[in-house]
Amino acid sequence: MDFSTWITFFAACWAISLSPGPGAVASMSAGMGHGFWRGYAIVIGLVLGIWTQVLVVSVGLGALMATSAWAFSMLKWLGVAYLVWLGIQQWRAPARPLVELDPQAENLPRRRLVLRGWMINAVNPKGTVFLLAVVPQFVDPSQPLAAQYLTIALTLAFTDLVVMAGYVALASRVLGALRSPRQLRWMNRSFGGLFVAAGLFLALFRRAG
Repeated sequence: MDFSTWITFFAACWAISLSPGPGAVASMSAGMGHGFWRGYAIVIGLVLGIWTQVLVVSVGLGALMATSAWAFSMLKWLGVAYLVWLGIQQWRAPARPLVELDPQAENLPRRRLVLRGWMINAVNPKGTVFLLAVVPQFVDPSQPLAAQYLTIALTLAFTDLVVMAGYVALASRVLGALRSPRQLRWMNRSFGGLFVAAGLFLALFRRAG
């Protein structure tokens, strides 16, 4: 993967990680219920789940992407449509708190939080659709695939470790203050705009060669 392709993927990872989904909700829930240091364990599980998904996707897509320009184009525009759809759904989401404190989970062991995070990403069909639709656009089939997928996995892990730390910290400290319908609508529309921006960013991307 050349640097220009990687930096494009890196920017897309930030946009996707910052937009709330099941992982963000889980991180905020863990932060509210356990505080930052214990709650951050769930982020380790989320990253392990991402790596599980990347492994599954990488095994089946290499040959297809190497032989079919049509498949590349189809997957690219599927990715654009998926991201824009997520943005519209988030923009129209009702103005209600994203997570609620679970008082029964105060003493959940860290290993259980790791497992919970892994389950959320490893078996989430939306995560599979995202990887199938978006990740192949950044893979050059003429280059060794293993190294490229390793780079993708590490980049996804880095952005998620940073962004989800922010969600955990936000929930453990200040999320409870965001309760008014106006504040929640602003949050939903901001995150929805990030999804649409990521989709438009992908639409402009062209694979080298």
